Amino acid sequence: MTTQAEPRYPFVHVDVATEQVDDVSALLFELGAEGVEERDATTLVKNAADGKVTLVAAFSTREDAEEAIVQLDAAMTPRYEEVVGDAWRDAWKEHYKPYAIAEGIVVRPPWEAYEAKAGERVLELEPGRAFGTGLHETTRLVARAMKAHAGELAGKTVLDVGCGSGILALVGLALGAERAIAVDNDPEAIDVTRENAARNALTERVEATTEDLAALDVTAPVVLANIEARVLVPMAPELTKRVAPGGLLLLSGILVPQKDEVRAAYPDMELLDAPVLGEWTLLALRKTP
Repeated sequence: MTTQAEPRYPFVHVDVATEQVDDVSALLFELGAEGVEERDATTLVKNAADGKVTLVAAFSTREDAEEAIVQLDAAMTPRYEEVVGDAWRDAWKEHYKPYAIAEGIVVRPPWEAYEAKAGERVLELEPGRAFGTGLHETTRLVARAMKAHAGELAGKTVLDVGCGSGILALVGLALGAERAIAVDNDPEAIDVTRENAARNALTERVEATTEDLAALDVTAPVVLANIEARVLVPMAPELTKRVAPGGLLLLSGILVPQKDEVRAAYPDMELLDAPVLGEWTLLALRKTP
C-alpha cells in the first residue's frame, strides 16, 4: 500500500515597517504571491520582529517562492518557510473567541457558544475565505463609529464597500439599519457574506454583489469603506457619489501617517472625527446637504 505524501505549502516571510506594508504587499503579488497575510501585535498570529509587520506570502510552488526571495531587499529578511499537512488551516480557530466589536454587539464564531447578556446583540460569523473576523483594529474602528452614529442608521440603508466577510454590514443591521448593500470585487467574499447573512437570519436584508462601484446605481445615508489608503484615495470620487446628501462616510484601513493624504482626497466633505486605535485611524466624513 502506497502512503500518500502530505501536501506542502510554500510561503515567503518578510519583516517591514508599518508604512511599507501596502507597497511590499503589492510587490509580493507582482512576484507571484497568491495571497499575503499581515501579522503584527494586533493579529491572532503575532509578528516575529518587534515594531514591524511580518508579511506572509503564499506561493504555488517552492521554486516560485525562492525566485521571489532573490528579488526582495535583504533588509526585509526574506525567508522561505513551508507548512506540511492541512491541520494549519483550522489552527487559527483556537484563537477566535466571542468578542465585543462595539458596545452591545458581540461577534462569535459558530464553534463557540455565548450567552448574550441583557441588551446585547450576538452576531455569528465565520470569516471563511474572506477578510474580517471583527478583531482587527480597522474593523473595530468602523463598528464603534457606526455605534456612535446609530441614529443615522435606524431604518436606513448602509453601503459596505470592500465587505470581506460582511461583518460590518451585519453590524450596521444590528444597529438598526433596514438594509445593507455589500460590495466586493472578490466573488469568494460575496459568497461568505451571503453565508454569514444566512447564519443570522438576515438574508432578506443583505444584498451582496461584485458589481463595480462605478456601475452601481445606489446612494446611501451611511457608506463604509474599510480597505487601504492606497485604494481609498483613487476611489474618492466614486465613494463620494455613493453618499446621500448630508450622509456619513466612514473610511478605515488608514495608518495614522496616511491620514492627511486620505483626507485631502475628500476635500468637499466635512471631517467629523478621526479616532485612533493602535497604529490605525478612521475618518468620519459628512457630505454637504
